[in-house]
Amino acid sequence: MISPKNRGAARAHPSEKTVIIIALLIIITGGVATLFHLHPWSKGPVEIVFPGVKSPITDDIQIYVYGGIESPGWYPCEGDDSIDDVISMAGGYTVDADADAIKLYIPAAEEAGQAQLVSINRADDWLLEALPGIGPTSAQRIIDYRESNGPFVTISELLLVHGIGESTFDNIKHLITVE
Repeated sequence: MISPKNRGAARAHPSEKTVIIIALLIIITGGVATLFHLHPWSKGPVEIVFPGVKSPITDDIQIYVYGGIESPGWYPCEGDDSIDDVISMAGGYTVDADADAIKLYIPAAEEAGQAQLVSINRADDWLLEALPGIGPTSAQRIIDYRESNGPFVTISELLLVHGIGESTFDNIKHLITVE
């Protein structure tokens, strides 16, 4: 039997309980913060396209960088350039980019001679404006249409966008894709 004098020794002091609770909260909070840092679900990938590459990079080539970077576009790449060099040329990562989710696309040998097509489902306004007959207004209408109606299933659906007629479509149909 515990005597009244020893009863207090068997129980933790309130200050000890407080310290234990605070320590557990710190550990749990740290674990959750680490989890979100290691797995940033809401961040988008950076995508890099190497058009027409038949062998490892040995000569100067142009590559297309887009996604979670500041200035998407074509950038020169020399044989000793790293992916970090290319990202740096493109202005660096955006605030919401996931630097651990870089996607590379290197066309197969049979694709090397093919022209790169503009995806009407993914292209930004500046890239859509590069298409013949598509100005800033039409580019924004294409983006608004796909945001309202979902991705285009076929390129001919582009005719449903206000301001895109048969003649404009005929001029760009060989330059676009829905992929």
